[in-house]
Amino acid sequence: MTHPASRPVWHPESLADRLPFLQRRSSLTRSIRSFFGSRGYTEVETPYAVASPGEEVHLRAFATVRHRPDGSTEKLWLHTSPELAMKRLLVAGSGPIFQFARVWRNGEGSALHAAEFTMLEWYRPGAGLDALIAETTDLLRSTLPAVVRCRGITTDLSRFERLTVSEAFATHVGVDLLAIGEDAAGLAAAAGATLRPAETWEDLFFRLLLERIEPALGRRHPTFLTHWPAAQAALARRDPADRRVAERFELFICGIELANAFVELTDPVEQRARFVADRARRHDLDGPEWALDEDFLAALALGMPPSAGIALGFDRLAMIASGADRIGQVLWLPRDDSD
Repeated sequence: MTHPASRPVWHPESLADRLPFLQRRSSLTRSIRSFFGSRGYTEVETPYAVASPGEEVHLRAFATVRHRPDGSTEKLWLHTSPELAMKRLLVAGSGPIFQFARVWRNGEGSALHAAEFTMLEWYRPGAGLDALIAETTDLLRSTLPAVVRCRGITTDLSRFERLTVSEAFATHVGVDLLAIGEDAAGLAAAAGATLRPAETWEDLFFRLLLERIEPALGRRHPTFLTHWPAAQAALARRDPADRRVAERFELFICGIELANAFVELTDPVEQRARFVADRARRHDLDGPEWALDEDFLAALALGMPPSAGIALGFDRLAMIASGADRIGQVLWLPRDDSD
């Protein structure tokens, strides 16, 4: 018998080790399709190679080249999310849609990250934050056991916790985040943290979130972390009741960040301004160049229905469902850096 560390991933013994986790993954896929089918969703597929992979500042995309029959070429990117494509379908009148999409994020690889992975995304026209939280809760309760255990943490799904980002910072960092605003020095002083050289407010925000808040989330019960500062709105709309925050949530189960969700921004003028600002920030970090997605902005200008949408890491959900410790255990042919 060969030593597990020396076996290639296609070796029969390697697959045998992963097979219980992979069988659970397969049954999870069937359950999710059944869940969405019963709620009137349509499963869709959108292109993986795109002219613009979005303006997320910190995600790195894989580049490729399309060779046309006439001999010309076009630089394309493997998408980091199907979000912009699926929103185009909402504009076209698709109604509620979902997708199991292969996505690519360059530079990632760990026990919880793979450079190529599966994202489950769904969008429902007319839904708000509360409706999306309720639907996400229903999905998880219908596809997972009542109690799950993953990476040494046991989580009971009989109750889901809701916590705003402001409440989380008050409880775990001891600061009034919204009162401080986007003041890095002020946040550092209030949090008793030393501001690092060239550290921005955003850098410090995520450092405190990672070090002091996330370790307490999604442990005994799943946690929805809601109402993010407007500076972290991404593609979410601002809360009409408090413009300082955006209608966004992240979901944590077994201490794992599982999903990111928005009440979608549908204003093309504000979306363009955000894209331009994010492009400038990405360029400051020496990020790659691609064209602004004018086609998506044109779709928004035509009119996207009020909607809510969510991106859920399906491989991580499979880990939670099966009790796997590493993402490579739920991948049919994992790469070394995700095993």
